[in-house]
Amino acid sequence: MAGMPSWGALLGLVAVAGYQNRDKIGEFVKGLSGGTAAAEVPGGVAGGLGGLVTQMNQGGLADIAKSWVGTGANSPVSGDQLSKMLPPNIVEMLTKQTGLTPEELMQRLAQTLPQVVDSLTPKGHLPTQS
Repeated sequence: MAGMPSWGALLGLVAVAGYQNRDKIGEFVKGLSGGTAAAEVPGGVAGGLGGLVTQMNQGGLADIAKSWVGTGANSPVSGDQLSKMLPPNIVEMLTKQTGLTPEELMQRLAQTLPQVVDSLTPKGHLPTQS
């Protein structure tokens, strides 16, 4: 996904692979952390995840991001909230890459993203890049 920030590439992977494997999201995240999918995210999973959290903080979703990273319950997010937070060029790029409509993309991300971020941060903090 050339030209896309690492967190944008991570969102694309979550939207497609995370949704297709929503019943096995834990297995998907483990594979993303150390498998071939991680290589598809420029900067790796840690860079993508940190960038995503930064984007959420800047987009007014800091409390939601904090709940996903922390060890407590995950706050829900709506597709509309994500849509307002993400730059339009990233949404357009992701819809082209995934073949999803913007509405489908946001709905899938709203359903799977909290679980993915939570699974990638089991100790309540962002992983460091290796």
